Amino acid sequence: MELAGDDLFRMRLIGWLSRGLPVSATPYEDIARNLGCNEVDVLNAIQELREQNIIKRDGIIVRHGKVGYHANAMCVWDIPDASVADIGRKMAAFEFVTLCYRRPRKLPKWPYNLFCMVHGKSRDKTLGFVEELVQALELEDTPRDILFSTRGFKQLGANYGISPTGTGVA
Repeated sequence: MELAGDDLFRMRLIGWLSRGLPVSATPYEDIARNLGCNEVDVLNAIQELREQNIIKRDGIIVRHGKVGYHANAMCVWDIPDASVADIGRKMAAFEFVTLCYRRPRKLPKWPYNLFCMVHGKSRDKTLGFVEELVQALELEDTPRDILFSTRGFKQLGANYGISPTGTGVA
């Protein structure tokens, strides 16, 4: 499929953005230089991608262990299918929930369909956050498990396989 110039530019820009901003006093200017345009073009394109809901938000990845958050838990829940979307949206609104998503159950061994990640500075603090979810969302009788991390191997932002050079898939 032949891409129009604007489409290729947008794909290349998304490729650059998905790898993170350059560590620089002028990151958008640096990206523009690599894309062969100017900083205003990059900023306008980013705004258009936001307006089209292709880019939802800008963010950073914090290495939580380096800032004192050592008790990280993936909480898994067996939520009735009719309620999982509503409970998931409510759970995601809690500030201490950093990820929240639905996944299919793998019966009979894995009954869980809602997952959320909770970070705390101590195991007790993280368990307190989970208890806050239980109480606020009335999940006292809901089967769940709390899986604490024991070692991290990799943490990155999403990579969509788009090359910033426009020469193919990354």
